Amino acid sequence: MKDNLIQKKSFEFSLNIINLYKDLKVNQEYDIARQLLRSGTSIGANVEEAIGAQSKRDFLAKISISLKESRETYYWLRLLKQSEMLDSKFFFILDDNLSIINIISSIVKTMKEQLNYNK
Repeated sequence: MKDNLIQKKSFEFSLNIINLYKDLKVNQEYDIARQLLRSGTSIGANVEEAIGAQSKRDFLAKISISLKESRETYYWLRLLKQSEMLDSKFFFILDDNLSIINIISSIVKTMKEQLNYNK
């Protein structure tokens, strides 16, 4: 089986989000922790659905959802950092998130070009 970069990165990212979620819960940051857990783990779940898509259009729809979830996750992470609720040991997750956003954005752009979608 061919190594899939975004599949691997999004899975590892989900594991890191779960660890951050646990840390936030210890500090009783329940509401944001749940939002972050939902959006952060949804990225990989939608990547997996995209991989199993029935058509290129189905793939584009699923990977686009993954991009939206990536952006939402980045919002929560920035909010946590700016409000000083994010422990510095988790700052690396912001860079990982940006990397995932860039990769998925590129995939979406390529798929739209292949399907002759207008901007």
